Amino acid sequence: MAQHASLTPERWAGFSVDQQVLMIGNEMNRAAKLGDARDRGRLRSAYERVFQLVDLTVQVQARRSLRRELLRWRDLIAALYVAPESDPDAHAAAFRCLLRFTPEASKQLSALSPPPRGRDAGPG
Repeated sequence: MAQHASLTPERWAGFSVDQQVLMIGNEMNRAAKLGDARDRGRLRSAYERVFQLVDLTVQVQARRSLRRELLRWRDLIAALYVAPESDPDAHAAAFRCLLRFTPEASKQLSALSPPPRGRDAGPG
C-alpha cells in the first residue's frame, strides 16, 4: 500500500471526482489482471490500494450521496478482499459498478469486456 502512502487528502481533493473515480478504476484494472491463485497476495495489495483511494475520496467528498454510495461500493471490494479465492466475475461486476459513478468514468465501460450474459451488478 506504500504506492499511495504520500497522497494527502489535500492533494487528492485537488482532483475532480471523475479523476478520483478513474484512478480508483485504474487500481481495479490492475487487480483484474491478478486472478491467478499464485497472485493472491498481489491481488490483496491491489484491493488495499483501492481501499486507500476510496477512503480518501470519501474523506474529501462534500456530496453525502456520493460518500454513501462509495461506502456501499467499498463493501463489495471488502467481500472480494476476504474471499478465499479470487472471483473474476464479481470483480468485473464491481468494476463496472464503480465506473457508473460519474459520466466521464462511464465512458470507460465500453473498454471493458462485456459482463457475463444476463448479469451485471450496476445500478439500472
